[in-house]
Amino acid sequence: MRQSRLLIPTLRDEPGEAEIVSHKLMLRAGLIRKVAAGVYTYLPLGLRVIRKVERIIREELNKAGAQEVLMPIASPAELWQETGRWDFYGKELFRLKDRHERDFCLGPTHEEVITDLVRREVRSYRQLPANFYQIQTKFRDEIRPRFGLMRGREFIMKDAYSFDADEAGAAESYRKMYEAYRAIFTRCGLNFRPVEADAGLIGGSSSHEFMVLAETGEEGIAVCDACDYAANVERAEIQPIAQAAGDNIAEKRLVPTPGKKTVEDVTAFLNVPASQLVKTLLYLADGKPVAILVRGDHVVNEIKVKKLLGAVDLAMADPAAVETLTGAPVGFAGPIGLSGVTLLADLSVKDVTHAVVGGNAADRHWVDVSPARDVPLARYADLRNAMAGDPCPRCATPLRIVRGIEVGHVFMLGTKYSEKMKATYLDQQGQEKFIVMGCYGIGVGRTAASSIEQNHDAKGIIWPAPIAPFHVHLLPLMDKSGKVMPATLALEAELEKKGLDVLVDDRDERPGVKFNDADLIGIPYQIVIGEKGLTQSQIELKERRTGTVTKFAPADIALRVAELVQPILQA
Repeated sequence: MRQSRLLIPTLRDEPGEAEIVSHKLMLRAGLIRKVAAGVYTYLPLGLRVIRKVERIIREELNKAGAQEVLMPIASPAELWQETGRWDFYGKELFRLKDRHERDFCLGPTHEEVITDLVRREVRSYRQLPANFYQIQTKFRDEIRPRFGLMRGREFIMKDAYSFDADEAGAAESYRKMYEAYRAIFTRCGLNFRPVEADAGLIGGSSSHEFMVLAETGEEGIAVCDACDYAANVERAEIQPIAQAAGDNIAEKRLVPTPGKKTVEDVTAFLNVPASQLVKTLLYLADGKPVAILVRGDHVVNEIKVKKLLGAVDLAMADPAAVETLTGAPVGFAGPIGLSGVTLLADLSVKDVTHAVVGGNAADRHWVDVSPARDVPLARYADLRNAMAGDPCPRCATPLRIVRGIEVGHVFMLGTKYSEKMKATYLDQQGQEKFIVMGCYGIGVGRTAASSIEQNHDAKGIIWPAPIAPFHVHLLPLMDKSGKVMPATLALEAELEKKGLDVLVDDRDERPGVKFNDADLIGIPYQIVIGEKGLTQSQIELKERRTGTVTKFAPADIALRVAELVQPILQA
């Protein structure tokens, strides 16, 4: 492929709109261009990467027994109304009407559409198990699209759906897809980890996220180095740590804390650690007031709160509501004397001694509070995010927190959708039963962007060979003798015969421009062909990742490059 014939609009300067490395380098290397907020055009290099990720996905899913289909991006409201998600999904669901005023939405996911297909076509246990997947455009109307392909509104996604006769079969389908995902992300050259996760809007009994480990990751992951436990910090189970009993605690006292509203201000003023302060946070759960108690050094986990309450909607109470419920401005809420509010407390609160809590009055806090003695009506549960140092729920080893980017998610759905949409089959005894489902997603663009987050340097992208837009970048330099370009084209043909993708920089540009663009684009191997080298029967091979330069005879270099690349592609 000739570089002069490809649209590769590289940029020297960092684009102001980009915040993270992958977004900056995708724009600078000419992989994508913005059309609207969260909506991008894939340019030739970017699309080649996307197609290579897709090919790996197809190969592994086909190997796992899945069948490829293609569903429409627009689906009728009736299907979503059957499952209740037309209203529950919220504003991320992009709704529209056709010319007949019928309601449709742009699919953010396709559980309803695939379940509708299966309930119409699958009648007997003999047709199960079945697994269908597609690679297709999705649309979610994100309130704040950002980070390029990491959080867009329109994006390419692989979604798959398994259908089984019973829970045991569904568990086996889940296992096969879990292993297929491990193979996919390994082949893509990513450093990743599967972690236990919350099922979110998709729902279901269990789920795992596949997280690419990167410092710029949006999500925290609690990992144990002694066993294989890993979970999203919002999903991680937290075991209570028994604390030594304190001395006899004096009666609680109400003390002045003028203008001290934040954890930092109150603890500094009273000279106590944040772990001794107990925050009282007011929420509305499906419109009903709830107070959540957590230590000052902990963060409320709203997902756990919603699950405990069985709530659909959970939102922080606004300042006016806080004052109505507590009689005090924000910053001074406390559990003592609080009435008409459901009171929940994290497990860690129970053993706090000499606790500090809000006084439900402006500029006042209680001190020497014993939650067990002074807050007897609280219901205790695991209601916080995991932190570094918390004991692993499997082996009690202290957990470590790392950052990750979600690229894949697998869900055990059970009969959540099949019951609501009456997707049934007849078993061997002729009895009608609900099909048991699983669903499995991969963000294709996210996978490519995550690879850049893990594989880059100050000069640009460093693509892993399996998903690189090309494997080899040929850089012919000035050709006064007329020998450089023929030698370059002959090498291109030889490399392509060995199954490698080759980009030839045939532009009439200075060597420095070619070298800078080559490093920015990040093709794994660069081969420099110049007059001086040909005169000496030498061609330079540069490995992009290490910067190592090795000289070879023109007759040997194609074989050497093939030996480097082919084992990676065949892994």
